[in-house]
Amino acid sequence: MPDGGELPELVTIGVSVSVPDPYGAAIQNARAGHGDPQARSIPTHVTLLPPTEVPAEALPKIEEHLAEVAAAHRPFRMLLCGSGTFRPVSPVVFVRVEEGAQECRLLEADIRSGPLARELAFPYHPHVTVAHGLPDDVLDQAYEQARDFRASFEVPGFGLSRFDADEVWRPWRSYRFS
Repeated sequence: MPDGGELPELVTIGVSVSVPDPYGAAIQNARAGHGDPQARSIPTHVTLLPPTEVPAEALPKIEEHLAEVAAAHRPFRMLLCGSGTFRPVSPVVFVRVEEGAQECRLLEADIRSGPLARELAFPYHPHVTVAHGLPDDVLDQAYEQARDFRASFEVPGFGLSRFDADEVWRPWRSYRFS
């Protein structure tokens, strides 16, 4: 378990692949430029496990599970390229995961098992959010601006993050692939 004080009885966690700088900063800056109020409270990432509330006492077992998942996977290349949207179902504009999507799907399935087994509201679709919950004209602008985005990098592992009382997501622990 992480250092730094007493944990609440229930902890909201998430698991994701971090998008490294300069790409992560560029997407975060674009998100802030669109007026997304969550831009600075969520590091740029590809979600593997959406926000999930767990008992603090389950964290050791969860961390063990995540270490086992990481040990069963290998590093892979990720290519982020172009824009996409979940509209009209959800007011989200994103950068597409062009390469590495299948690896993310396999990871997501392995992570969302055992102590982290849960149903999802929507089918899993790896992506990097650039605008969320904003007016349609802003989402249109975000979609156009993300069209030419391109980033390629190696993914050495994934991270466990915690949603703190100040409503900021913070990296908590990282897991390297074998």
